[in-house]
Amino acid sequence: MTFRMKAVSCTGIITFALLTGTAFAEPKTLMLHQWATGSDAAAIAKLGEMFEEAGGTWEQTAIAGHTANTLAKLRADVISGNAPAAVQLKGPEIAEWNETGMTANLDDLAAEEGWEDTVAPELLPVMKPEGSWVAAPMNIHRINWLWGSPAVMEEAGVAEMPKTWAEFNEACDKVVAIGKICLSHSTADWTDSTVFEVVVYGMDIDLYRQAFVEGDVDALRSDGMIAALEQFRKMTSEYMDPGMVGRDWDTMSHLVGNGEAAFHIMGDWTIGLLTAGGFEQGTDYVCAQAPTDWGQPGFILNADSVVFFQQNDPDYVEGQQLLASTILSPEFQTIFNQAKGSIPARLDVDLSEGFNPCQQIAQADLQASIDAGTLVRSMAHNMTIPQAQRGAIMDMVTEFVSVADMSAEEAANAMADAVEAQM
Repeated sequence: MTFRMKAVSCTGIITFALLTGTAFAEPKTLMLHQWATGSDAAAIAKLGEMFEEAGGTWEQTAIAGHTANTLAKLRADVISGNAPAAVQLKGPEIAEWNETGMTANLDDLAAEEGWEDTVAPELLPVMKPEGSWVAAPMNIHRINWLWGSPAVMEEAGVAEMPKTWAEFNEACDKVVAIGKICLSHSTADWTDSTVFEVVVYGMDIDLYRQAFVEGDVDALRSDGMIAALEQFRKMTSEYMDPGMVGRDWDTMSHLVGNGEAAFHIMGDWTIGLLTAGGFEQGTDYVCAQAPTDWGQPGFILNADSVVFFQQNDPDYVEGQQLLASTILSPEFQTIFNQAKGSIPARLDVDLSEGFNPCQQIAQADLQASIDAGTLVRSMAHNMTIPQAQRGAIMDMVTEFVSVADMSAEEAANAMADAVEAQM
């Protein structure tokens, strides 16, 4: 049974509707999201097209900019008694809105379509924070990618992508010696924290879980965190360049593509930026898991998702069923993720055709990390601790980047203090 057929079957017994004269619900939706520009807007437009092709009426409200803008709009709509049918939310935000009792229950649809058996297990507690499905995941982004320039590596005498932080430092010393940038970066709270969480994860996965998943302030003050900050300081002071201040997002990845920088640490949306810049995987750039010192496959996960809010209008209730079914259909998961650079939230989608080789590597590494027990969610991308604690960490990480004489120990204590103040 296709997702379209399943969505129609959820409307009730057609014969009963005909005999009683009850109006047959016509699926509609109004989706609130922040994908307002570029490939993001094109990807969400495809969701609208598929929803309409399946018989629905599509409406959307796109709020450009930071997630806070979308949340402000959502709060205003909820307060006015006009909660949207579907909203782009993620991580702890889903649990927080679920606690209001206003989210819709998707358990019947999830059971019918077998979501429990196909969605990546690390996403299950996020999509069903109190045991019931209230959200549908659209994708999985991998955060701990290392992007490399084959040309710069060859010129510097770096034989392969570094697998440990010691190898990374050794490679960077060689790159700097030939006058090239080792690590391309653009400093901002989220980019700084993205690189830093990759460092912490790669040095000590247990510390990552304690500090960034559990929010343990003792872990934030620990010797392990100080060591991670010292590694991060080495990267920001020796391997990044002064041009990182104010550098635009596209240029971060293009420095690798055009052979001006050896490496770049960033999520898989980098694929879209490199592709848009005309760069080819395997020729202009290569990808590998970012360094880890514990010798196993690893994966830091981020995911976009759609949360559903209770509706009184039967058309919008029916539309929620159709939209959720569409989002988790193999068809949408394929089309959307090919455009985004991410991989499907479903583990059963074939990536052998139409996907970038780095996406194929990501799917294999995801399964390997599940098997190894090393899959974690991203703090920097709002998948773990509450927003206030996350913001406190991110502010301190960026302050550490900008204040050159702040010691690693001072930064660790300041980070712990800032998080503790938000508890």
